[in-house]
Amino acid sequence: MAISASEISARIVEAVMAQKLAPGARLGEQPLAMLFDCSRTIVREALTRLAARGIVTVSARRGWFVIEPSQDEAREAFEARRVIELGLIRSTDKIDKAALRQLKAHLQREKAALKESDVGHRSFLLGDFHVCLAECLGNTLLADTLRDFTARTTLIAMLYQSTHDAVQSCEDHVRIVAALERGDHAAAEALMAEHIGTVQSALRVQAPADPLAQLRDALAPLNNNPTPTPKRRRKAAPADDATTDSSTYLGALL
Repeated sequence: MAISASEISARIVEAVMAQKLAPGARLGEQPLAMLFDCSRTIVREALTRLAARGIVTVSARRGWFVIEPSQDEAREAFEARRVIELGLIRSTDKIDKAALRQLKAHLQREKAALKESDVGHRSFLLGDFHVCLAECLGNTLLADTLRDFTARTTLIAMLYQSTHDAVQSCEDHVRIVAALERGDHAAAEALMAEHIGTVQSALRVQAPADPLAQLRDALAPLNNNPTPTPKRRRKAAPADDATTDSSTYLGALL
């Protein structure tokens, strides 16, 4: 059975959440078509969908790439997740037993993954908890939205070298589910806010770089009060110096 554009886009998002596709990774249409044994038209449709969802970007001359979120985009992504996830918890009256069983089963998979060496599987499960929670709280539309935002924050963590501990993340999830189980939605909301804030604060986001820093350093005066060089009358070069290498001459000037 031929693969669909939706399945290709889902595989790419999963790879991002598993940290197997890094920010800026190139997604060539032809290699993807060969990999999935489909036409480039199907691949292009999948990538176009992901571009609309903010996961990939396209350059007319260079092709398709996984996004490289800026610091402003990182801040906005976490703010969006905070609004969506806290709002979901706040608007939920009661979580049923089937949903709780599903969440607890997910937590068991997280704990098992922490003991394994597959970092990608662990990363995917920790991010997918938030998608699973939205589904269990009865909002599949927001679950799809959260899947995209979780993928974006995974890329942000990779780009800005998050120091967030996976064990701590899993423990946060356990506490959130426990609060929901006992019906304390206010505590669950506070725990989720703390969890998202902890993940965001672990990012090593630096102050905006000076785009002219390298050029500014290169063209700075050699000392604070340079002494003007006295002008001299130029003497005619000896005949045997006529073949002096021009690169050496330019190097001396610079």
